[in-house]
Amino acid sequence: MTTIRLDLTGLKCPLPALKTRKALKSLAPGDRLEVLCTDPLSVIDIPNLIQETGDTVEITERAEDRIVFLIEKTQPVQPAA
Repeated sequence: MTTIRLDLTGLKCPLPALKTRKALKSLAPGDRLEVLCTDPLSVIDIPNLIQETGDTVEITERAEDRIVFLIEKTQPVQPAA
């Protein structure tokens, strides 16, 4: 299990969500992605993205100038046979 840190401070919507999506594609199940953002809209965009991908997310820090998300890549859903 690896934790990757992604610093997206200073980027505005939609870039934090787009870069998070791209970074998640390279992770293996069980790996974690720590995302640092300053865009206030990321508290909406990133959880919505994670709902689409089926991974898990929690906001580990939320201050006036910084938001930190910890995302865990989950196992891909296997189609029913």
